[in-house]
Parts: sequence; C-alpha cells; structure tokens
Amino acid sequence: MSYEKKLMAMKKLLTKSAPKKEVERKSKIAESPDYEEQWLAAGLVKETNKYGVVYKRLVNYDQLYKHGNTQLSELKSTIEKWRNLDEIHPLSPDFTKPLVFFDTETTGLKGAGTLIFLLGFIEVTTNGFKLTQYLLPGPAHEAAFLYASRLWEKEYTLVTFNGKSFDVPQLETRWTMNRNEIPPLLSHAHIDLLHASRRIWKEEIERFRLTNIEEEKLEFYREGDIPGHLAPIIYQDAVKSGRIETLMKVLDHNEWDILSLVALYIKSTELVFPVKNAGTAITQTNIGKWFADLKSYDRSQQFFESVIEQYGTNHPMTHYHFGFIMKRNLSVSEAVLSFTVAADGLTGRNRIIALEELAKIYEHKLKNFDKALEFTRTAENLLIKESDLTVRFRIRQQNNFEWRKVRLLRRLNPEET
Repeated sequence: MSYEKKLMAMKKLLTKSAPKKEVERKSKIAESPDYEEQWLAAGLVKETNKYGVVYKRLVNYDQLYKHGNTQLSELKSTIEKWRNLDEIHPLSPDFTKPLVFFDTETTGLKGAGTLIFLLGFIEVTTNGFKLTQYLLPGPAHEAAFLYASRLWEKEYTLVTFNGKSFDVPQLETRWTMNRNEIPPLLSHAHIDLLHASRRIWKEEIERFRLTNIEEEKLEFYREGDIPGHLAPIIYQDAVKSGRIETLMKVLDHNEWDILSLVALYIKSTELVFPVKNAGTAITQTNIGKWFADLKSYDRSQQFFESVIEQYGTNHPMTHYHFGFIMKRNLSVSEAVLSFTVAADGLTGRNRIIALEELAKIYEHKLKNFDKALEFTRTAENLLIKESDLTVRFRIRQQNNFEWRKVRLLRRLNPEET
C-alpha cells in the first residue's frame, strides 16, 4: 500500500465516531441526618425541598413586644417617616422591596471553606413580626439551605449590622459555590446599621460592637448569651454529635442580634427625624454633618441651629460645621462668628482649619488683609506645635499658609514687590 493510501485509511479511522452512551444524571438528595429526632424535639421544624433538607425555627412577636427600651410596633411609624422624606438617605428603604432584618452565623470569618450555618430573618406580618431561622444540617444540604432562604425568589431591602463587609459577601460566596444547582441570587437593596451607628454616635460610643450599642443606646442586656466566637465550635459539635441544647443558645444569640437590628433602626430613625432637643449635642452634630455630606444643607443647618440654641458656645464642633454651611450660604458674619468659636474651643486639625477659614474670609470677603495675615500666622505656629497631625496634613498646610502669607504681604506692601 502506498504512503498516500495509508494516510487516507488512517483519516477514515479517525473520523469514525465512537457510539454515544447516554448518561443520565440524577441529582442525589442528601438524606436526613441521624440526629433529626433530637433537633425536632428541640422545637425545630423540618423543611424538605428538591435539593435536600433544612431545619428552621419560627418565632412570632405581637405588636406589644419590647426589645430593651424599644417597642417593635414603632417600626410602622419609622417606615412612614422615610416614605414621606423627599430626599435620598442611606437609612431609607427601597419601598419597592419588602423590608427584612437579616443576620448570619458562620463557621469562620473568611475563606472559601467557611460555611454559613444559620440564616436569620425578621419580617413584618399583619399582626406583628415573624422570625425565621434556617439551620444547616451539614455541608451536603447547603444547596437546600440556601434555596430555602428564598433570596433567589424575591428582592428585599436587607437591614444588617456590618452586612456590607461580612454577611452579604459571605452569602455571595456560598451562592457562587452552589451556582450550578440553585437559581441565581437576586440583587437586594441594603441598609447597614454599623455605618449608620458610626455616623450618629461617633465620639460618643467607644466600641461599635452590637452588644455595646445595645447596652448604651437600646437598654438591652443579654443574659446567658453565647459569645459569637464560640458559635462555629458549638455548631460543629452539634452536627457531629446531634446534641442540640447548646446550639439552640446560638439561635437565641442570632435572634437577639436581629431583634436589636429592628430596635436600632427605629432608634436611628428617631434621631434623624428629631423632635426638639432629641439626642445629645454630639449626636445632633454628627447627624447634621451626615446630612451636609449628603448635600442636604437645609436639613443639616436645622440640626446645627438646634444644638447652638441649646448649648450656645459650649459645643465648638457644632460651630465648626455650621461655619461651612454659613459660608456656603454667603452669610459672612455668621460664618466668622462660628469659625471664631471653633478656633477658640477646638484643638488640633480642626482648630487649624477653622483659623484657615477665618483667614480666607478676611482676605477674600472682608478685605481685611492684616486680620487675614494674623490668622494665617497663628495657624502656621499651631502647625509646628500640634503633635497629633499627620505628616501629609502638615506638609499640605505649610505650603498653603506660605502661599497665603506671600500673597497677603504683597497686598499689604505693594511698593515692596
């Protein structure tokens, strides 16, 4: 056989396709764990779906239920306040999506191997509120566990505490790991109360852990609580041994977390929509600054004016922020008064900036170059004396003050230029 004929014969062999075998894939649903009776006896409810088994706990609260110093029924008026606001605010819900308070418990803090083993939700019902907690029986049931949450079925406004940095990314990771089995995770609106708490109570609360806020602002004190860092160990032991007693305390911990979210949301809204004299000078000033950062200057001004009316010059930080609002409104005399109070009463970075603002106003608005130079030199000296300044701020301000001094001296002594 010639070389060409051999090649042709080989080509025919290669093109012959092997007979196709039809392989039927049957999704294997994990069986219920051996300890199911113990979990059901503890009050959990079994839920089965096409992916496996999940256990859940249901708790209903009536309209009169109080968590700490907050009655949950106040949530209704809280939502109405946001509904009537004609501005966008980070605490405002998306009214096209149901409001749900949400928290998770996980087997670790990060990594692809970290599992969410508890999903907790509180939602509003006709007669009150309902808590639903979904508990993962084991890794084989993770698809069933995520599917049971219904976060693939309907979009919600999720209210969390540090959820933007932890709970939601963890949820997205676990959903990605199961993406070939369950429907896609929907895009949910999000309100993170950790961020809100930092804005409202900055310099008034030392540590922004939920338990600290509960005690200081919600008057809720946990008794017999399981520390969060023990939850993964307790869960792993429960899955291995079937013992549910200690794990039920983890569910209580999660329940308190979510009830505190409801109370904290009500409390935060109460301060953002204040009655007269609501909140401390620090709180009202922080909220006023928050509205200013959101470019809601009129509402910001109302908060600052309320503090000044109550405390006069005893809270110079309020005057510091109020000065910027007055400067923006071209209210020169009010801006000078506020920055003067701030420069006399504050220290560090804020005092230097207040002096700089006075120098700007006296130079550009009042044309009093001597006074502007005086404030510039005072600020320049403080820049040397103050120890708690960043290197970057010190260098930038040194350059600014040097240029301002040169410009002012030329204006004061034009014949020398």
